Amino acid sequence: MNAHSQLEPASVTIDIWSDVMCPWCVIGTRQLETALDALEGEIEATVRFHPFELNPDMPPEGEEQAAHIQRKYGRSAAESAGVRDRLKQAAESAGYSFDYTGPGEAPPAMMWNTRAAHRLLVWALRDLGPQAQVSLKHALFDAHFRLRRNLSDPDVLADIAEETGLDRTAAEAAITDPQIDAIVEAGERQAWDWNITGVPAMVINGKFLIPGAQDPATYAGALRKVVERERAAAEAAED
Repeated sequence: MNAHSQLEPASVTIDIWSDVMCPWCVIGTRQLETALDALEGEIEATVRFHPFELNPDMPPEGEEQAAHIQRKYGRSAAESAGVRDRLKQAAESAGYSFDYTGPGEAPPAMMWNTRAAHRLLVWALRDLGPQAQVSLKHALFDAHFRLRRNLSDPDVLADIAEETGLDRTAAEAAITDPQIDAIVEAGERQAWDWNITGVPAMVINGKFLIPGAQDPATYAGALRKVVERERAAAEAAED
């Protein structure tokens, strides 16, 4: 029996700023989940997703993915293809595939405006809880990366919510709810207040920031370090 297993599982909250258009976000999420599986019985985590729009000015018609990367980052077509290859390899190492799995011939890979998707995720967390939100987040990742659905389309978002087992009528209302949109804005302001300028960004127990997509061992080590530090502080306070 190791030292960790002699203690009750530690409870932590992991707040993740993320965008469903972001390939590193799905990679980081999968790596974190692998780490949490390895920490089962040692650390129990509540995971909550928060809004971060990589392209808040993206028009409703979206933009073809390769063209977007070339324009936004000033890359050539060859450089853009190289980036996609590296992302694909990183995703496969994390146990995720970006390969198209939808019906028929694959449509173009697109980038979409994600404001409405963030409203849906905020609603899921607020009204249904973290587990429902995590399920919806995975469904949105798959809808974008594997099925190439239009995540700026309210009808598509309502379909995905319903397919995830959530109430369609409530989801449709959430997508256009100004109060929920205000929560999205507040979540994005909080990211800027914490100097989060890129995603994924994971904050453990509201204090400890892990930037970028890391490997499972890095996530596990960081979580253990946070738990040990907080236990030490609690013991010192009792002395």
